[in-house]
Amino acid sequence: MIFVFGSNLAGRHGKGAALYARKNHAAQYGVGVGPTGNSYAIPTKDRQLRVLPLEEVKKYIRDFIAYAKGHPELTFEVTKIGCGLAGFSEKQIAPEFENAPANCQLPESWRRMSP
Repeated sequence: MIFVFGSNLAGRHGKGAALYARKNHAAQYGVGVGPTGNSYAIPTKDRQLRVLPLEEVKKYIRDFIAYAKGHPELTFEVTKIGCGLAGFSEKQIAPEFENAPANCQLPESWRRMSP
């Protein structure tokens, strides 16, 4: 199981799901984008820990979905990326995962939002 979490570009996994990823899924400190340990970092904040523009977060989500599609042998547990410390709403983020492959386990509340 690969734990998918919201991160910052500096890879400072100090709070929320990022801290959990560092402590429990071997997320490497200093790696803020992509696969690290048994996890995958999707940036929602920049190197100074400021929230990224939503369009930039969407780009990182698309990159993750492409990665997940390219690794059907893996299962990804997707957290509510950006909906905690970054302050995005689930309605802003969940639709970006509509094209996620079957090997992505999405939060239940996001599955209920799908058309």
